[in-house]
Amino acid sequence: MPKILIIEDEAAIRRVLKKIISEENETYEVEEAEDGLKGIEMISKSDFDLVLCDIKMPKMDGVEVLEKVKSLKPEIPIVMISGHGDLDTAVNTMRLGAFDYISKPPDLNRLLNTVRNALDRKELVVENKLLKKKVSKKYDMIGESEGITHIKNMIEKVAPTDARVLITGPNGTGKELVAHWLHEKSDRTKAPMVEVNCAAIPSELIESELFGHVKGSFTGANKDRAGKFEAANGGTIFLDEIGDMSLSAQAKVLRALQENKISRVGSDKDIKVNVRVIAATNKDLQKEIAEGKFREDLYHRLAVILINVPALNNRREDIPLLIQFFAEQIAQEHGTTAKTFSASAIKLLQEYDWTGNIRELRNVVERLIILGEKEVSELDVKLFASK
Repeated sequence: MPKILIIEDEAAIRRVLKKIISEENETYEVEEAEDGLKGIEMISKSDFDLVLCDIKMPKMDGVEVLEKVKSLKPEIPIVMISGHGDLDTAVNTMRLGAFDYISKPPDLNRLLNTVRNALDRKELVVENKLLKKKVSKKYDMIGESEGITHIKNMIEKVAPTDARVLITGPNGTGKELVAHWLHEKSDRTKAPMVEVNCAAIPSELIESELFGHVKGSFTGANKDRAGKFEAANGGTIFLDEIGDMSLSAQAKVLRALQENKISRVGSDKDIKVNVRVIAATNKDLQKEIAEGKFREDLYHRLAVILINVPALNNRREDIPLLIQFFAEQIAQEHGTTAKTFSASAIKLLQEYDWTGNIRELRNVVERLIILGEKEVSELDVKLFASK
């Protein structure tokens, strides 16, 4: 049921507007506020699908209400109500984010069309917001164990913020999936997520990779080149295996986090960047700090939010769901029908020591699907999944 709020200091106009809107559609729930302050109070306490707001009012005028609502609940469409002398102001409110304006006295057809269009717009905004929050199937995080449920709840709280996140856990546990969830459920999802595997880049090239370089800054630098931080501007940079980053590169990352600016290798020119940093490591960074291999100040900058991804051996109850997910995924990749696993086969797989975590489990499932029978049996597991 659409909920509409009319903010208008003249009681007669409020009654007319409410009567017209209510008679048009009995499902509309219409509430009234006699001034801007009351309207803001009601909006902060309740969810409205549309606000009609007068421009000239005591205590708080319509422009102030518009600005306040846009900061509180930007998804609510606001239609301004303007007297003859307020027309220029009404037009200006469109630049401030108003959906539309109607003149006094209100034209019946214009009013109803505006209300319908505004409510349709609100519905689309909500639908788009929900779609944005749905994470790509590729990055599904499968499991219902306590550890995975805790991580999912953490992501729901943390993703909409710009807080930096440090993801820890053994290799193969799915730290990159957590990073993708954080990005795709954030307000930065339309901007790029740039991934950097710090362990895969030679230490002498990591600074150039992250921050770019200018022509002639080192042997082989034949032209200016932007780095990953610039590529991720407006979005997210995922620094995987950050524990393998050189100390000199760590110092530059620290500066980027402190000042929101970087400089290319060989240049003194600062470049402003707006990047959310998510980092991951399989190392004990506290131990690395004690041994002088990782900067403590950088650790505290990165670890605003800590998320630890448990080893598969600590979430064995998720293995049946993971097997089913991988079986369907692999069948789709191979263009075949997904194979089933017998209860005894699944039970045996749950008892294995998964030192390679989820990555190892997926490889074993793929091997069993290729080599096993139509229904993968306990015998197939003993024959083909030996470690």
